[in-house]
Amino acid sequence: MAISFLEGNEVIARAALAAGCNFFAGYPITPATTIFNTMLKLLPPSGGICMQGEDEIASIGFCLGASMAGMKAMTATSGPGISLYSEQISFAIGSEIPIVIVDVQRLGPSTGSATLGADGDIQFLRWGNSGGMPVITLCPADITDCFLLTIHAFNLAEEFRCPVFIAANKEIGMTRESIDFQSLTIPEIKTRRPAIRTADFQPFAVSSEKMVPDFLPIGDIIPVRQTSSTHGPDGYITNDPKTIESNRIRLVKKLETVASAHCYYEARPEQDADTLLIAYGVTARAARQAQQEAKQSGKPFSLLILKTLWPVPEDLIRKHAQGVKRVIVMEMNLGQYIREVERILPGITVLFFGQMNGRLITPTQIREFLDHG
Repeated sequence: MAISFLEGNEVIARAALAAGCNFFAGYPITPATTIFNTMLKLLPPSGGICMQGEDEIASIGFCLGASMAGMKAMTATSGPGISLYSEQISFAIGSEIPIVIVDVQRLGPSTGSATLGADGDIQFLRWGNSGGMPVITLCPADITDCFLLTIHAFNLAEEFRCPVFIAANKEIGMTRESIDFQSLTIPEIKTRRPAIRTADFQPFAVSSEKMVPDFLPIGDIIPVRQTSSTHGPDGYITNDPKTIESNRIRLVKKLETVASAHCYYEARPEQDADTLLIAYGVTARAARQAQQEAKQSGKPFSLLILKTLWPVPEDLIRKHAQGVKRVIVMEMNLGQYIREVERILPGITVLFFGQMNGRLITPTQIREFLDHG
């Protein structure tokens, strides 16, 4: 049995390779740089390409170009870089360009504290695109998640032709843990559906049975048009209201099934518990320990660890909140995802505990809040 001792960033890079990633571009930034470093070691020997852009904007631009040419592309950054990515994220959404974007979050705002972790980008990942279109965001809690969720991220990007975020943070990305790769059940690797080459090919055309257009690469023998402007099925710019509305509705509807069909989570229910704790990311690890301690002391609570954050898994949250008197949301920020939980659970008391000071939330803090919050 081969057990490796690696940091989360290294495992994300290895998982990307396993998922078929053959292009990476990035710009060095703490605490995401070791993803870049690992891809630089892994990709060229396997026939892939790893590049450093002159800045973050160029780096994600390289990735979008590679993806339009048919490659599986990934980039990685932290808060300041995600801010610079915004326009290109919107391009990827509007022009349906698959890409995996890893955000190894650090304490913000702005340059913030490069060596301190936080989960302060959660709302930005959802709403940081012009037009407010939906996105997919997966959130690892440990090193096993780093591997499996990265593969899922590539599969989702390919299946739905969209950007997919991995919301890691400094504590997940730069902590070394043991991982047994041989014991993991690897998801089936997916690729985008190829289009039939016909003279009347339209790059954004869909049938009534599917919401995602088939793919041909830029530079194919059949002309493929791409634009960041509002376009119709043929790829040409349009101002026709019906065409615009139809395309915007499709961009929303194509991701409606993600929250149910591709929802990743960990549920630890306790019978007759009157409290449900919702957590994600590194805080979920403290929540696991707090739940174990609370059960031993005769004060059990149920725990729901979310690993799909966007689109919001509304049905899942409602299901696990049934029968409880209160729901507590724990976050390493000043309150971002709690707004979604409050929206989903009207009539149930929803409480928040969080902090954004560079320190991890501890099991002791969680238990004290449960007792006195």
